[in-house]
Amino acid sequence: MKKLYKPLGIVAIMLFSFYYTEKIAILMQNKSPIMQSINQIEEDYKVAAVNATIEDNYIIPGIMGRMINKTKSFVNMKAFGVFNEYYLIFDDVKPDISLEENKDKIIKEGNKNKKAVAFLVEDGNDAIKNYLQENKIKASLLITESTYTNKNYFEQVNNDKEKYTNVESLLNKNNQNKNICYIKQMGKDICQKEGKYLVEETFSLNSSNIIEAKKNLESGSIIYIKNNVSLEHLKLLLKEIHFKGYSIVTVSELISE
Repeated sequence: MKKLYKPLGIVAIMLFSFYYTEKIAILMQNKSPIMQSINQIEEDYKVAAVNATIEDNYIIPGIMGRMINKTKSFVNMKAFGVFNEYYLIFDDVKPDISLEENKDKIIKEGNKNKKAVAFLVEDGNDAIKNYLQENKIKASLLITESTYTNKNYFEQVNNDKEKYTNVESLLNKNNQNKNICYIKQMGKDICQKEGKYLVEETFSLNSSNIIEAKKNLESGSIIYIKNNVSLEHLKLLLKEIHFKGYSIVTVSELISE
């Protein structure tokens, strides 16, 4: 039994030594002028997370918060021997209520705090697609196996119910899969089974509803652009978007937390 006590004692001493050394290091770190400066500006850089909003079968995604990783920032600045806000390192703060834990819910709009909208475009109107690309306007394009291209200006969304698996393989192979599923085409069951983000539009823009579309336009809108939309009507909607101060992003960017 005595032979056992000796190694146990050594292990205990080592554990205590590591614990004590760590405590001393933390104490010295906190007394450092660099860490004191980090503590002083910590609250200035803190951004609270925004919870997702759930109502019945629908969800509006939340937004990640942000806080300074004080230890990593300290180590980063210590290498230069001086406090410099340029070398701050941040951690994301996940919302308490998040889209990731509620992927069975349907997204029909993004978070209004982003001050952005997104286009979900049918793939049959070349005039619309060309105009968007020529003017560097982002959009998400509903594609099938026959319309998929490896080099596409637009974010591509699988919209091929018959050859869904084939299109998934193409998107995955080229790291283009944003896991967005347009449920009005694919159906909620298929989308949910595949673990996708369930998306439908906030409203559609067609050949005859430009006035209504402009009235419905809000931050967070997912706007479905139908093939029969005239380029003139698209330009009118773009003018309204810019007038309201919204940016235009892809669907994946709009729903991302």
